Amino acid sequence: MYYMLRQVKTENGWVRGIPAADPRITAFKGIPFAAPPVGDLRWKAPQPAKNWDGVLECYQFGPMAMQAPIKADPNALYDREWHVDPDHPMSEDCLQLNIWTNAKTGDEKMPVMVWIFGGGLMSGYPSEMEFDGERIARRGVILVTVNYRLNVFGFLCHPEITAENPEKPANFGHLDQQAGILWVKRNIAAFGGDPDNITVFGQSAGGGSTMSQVASPTNKGMFQKAILHSSGGVFPPSSFGLKLADAEQQGIRFFDALGVKTLEEARKLDAKKVYEVSANRALYYWGTIIGDNFMPDYPVNFFKNNTRNNIPIMAGNTADEFAVIPKGDTLEELEQYAKSTFGDKAQEYLSLIKKGSSTIEEMKAKGTYNSFELGDVLMLDYNSANKTSDAYYYIFDPEIPGWDNPGSFHSSDLWFAFETLAKCWRPFTGKHYDLARQMCNYWTNFAKTGNPNGLDADGTPMPEWKAYTSDQRGAMRFGDTPEMIGPNEDGVFNFLRNGYMNGEIGDSLSSFAYRANVGPWAKKES
Repeated sequence: MYYMLRQVKTENGWVRGIPAADPRITAFKGIPFAAPPVGDLRWKAPQPAKNWDGVLECYQFGPMAMQAPIKADPNALYDREWHVDPDHPMSEDCLQLNIWTNAKTGDEKMPVMVWIFGGGLMSGYPSEMEFDGERIARRGVILVTVNYRLNVFGFLCHPEITAENPEKPANFGHLDQQAGILWVKRNIAAFGGDPDNITVFGQSAGGGSTMSQVASPTNKGMFQKAILHSSGGVFPPSSFGLKLADAEQQGIRFFDALGVKTLEEARKLDAKKVYEVSANRALYYWGTIIGDNFMPDYPVNFFKNNTRNNIPIMAGNTADEFAVIPKGDTLEELEQYAKSTFGDKAQEYLSLIKKGSSTIEEMKAKGTYNSFELGDVLMLDYNSANKTSDAYYYIFDPEIPGWDNPGSFHSSDLWFAFETLAKCWRPFTGKHYDLARQMCNYWTNFAKTGNPNGLDADGTPMPEWKAYTSDQRGAMRFGDTPEMIGPNEDGVFNFLRNGYMNGEIGDSLSSFAYRANVGPWAKKES
């Protein structure tokens, strides 16, 4: 008889899953992996979940963490793309995870992928429709998606919080992610997974979070591989983090704005009020904090200094995200921009953008670059220079259909990596479905073995994806079809890459944040 694994015993009690659209796959939704971070547990590291009696029916996703309500605005790109349900529940009680498995017993030792969603550490949720795990599970890989605290709830610091728990005074959102991974390591065998073959992956702030998890010295041996979608590499979010002492001072100012004097009073306030006061991005930075045990230094420095957890990584970016455009509408303004940005190297930069240009617009076009591509390449260059573990680089650049003509925008790769195109409103055609199938193959192959290469569904080999090394700095370009391409030979791009690698145009922890003009928290390191 053909059985499905519908009921599983976890460390806290029994859970019952629900058949996915493909009934050979079981989805377990809303499993608590930590105690609700409410009341006295607000702004504390995640605590163990309590046991329950009977069988917990895990048929529905848990609520999203506190954040701005979903507007489902059809005129806004990301609302149109997937934030379509304004009635999605929201709560501080958000520390649940979701599992898709096609295991039939708890003895199968399937590889496991743990997903960390993006949203600037300010918004997002694991139940976004593009993160459906059915296509991954169909390939014999278990998918787990983890929720975590965001914005002020995940990243507030305050002297009282530090005094209360000096060992874990900050980065509660990252600690939630870590607690989810640890729960997987302890429990996934019962779902048919291999606790010693875990790949952590994420996109945007989820990619930056994955980079932070790879970097953190508290994660040694916890997982075996990582995939970083549009993490920014050595650039944001790893370059924007406040130092703990500065974050504590921000917390004092925030308590003043709340009208409270103590941590006890702040914990009693309504969550909605706390969020509304915190949402002024011009006044407050909520994100990765530098200087606690979890993140004692900027994530990039762990790559730069060869002290990160030594595991295989895949990293990449979309072709049309976060362009840095030179500031200035006259030659004089461009020259001033070059001097303030590149110092002694300004003339070299100007000669590159002037060569062959007859207008200011052409000069600015030559000086424009994809910041996340540069950040990824620098991260991989550090990895190669240190002869660390295998790394693979990709650029996502297919034709994306739709009346909005969006290009390969930030996050557009998500439909493809999860092979969930059928859930999207866009008029995808056969070539898109072929690309999504192959990308999902590459991703799950990497999760299985640490090497993305393998056979397509018809048994033919997919295009070979070569590792990124000092001698082979190419990328797998996901255009209409996958193909290996050589390194970016653009003059300005290589000027920047070489300048950063040689320390000639500033360090990647400060100068990018300044040039991006991201806000008052982007203070230059002394």
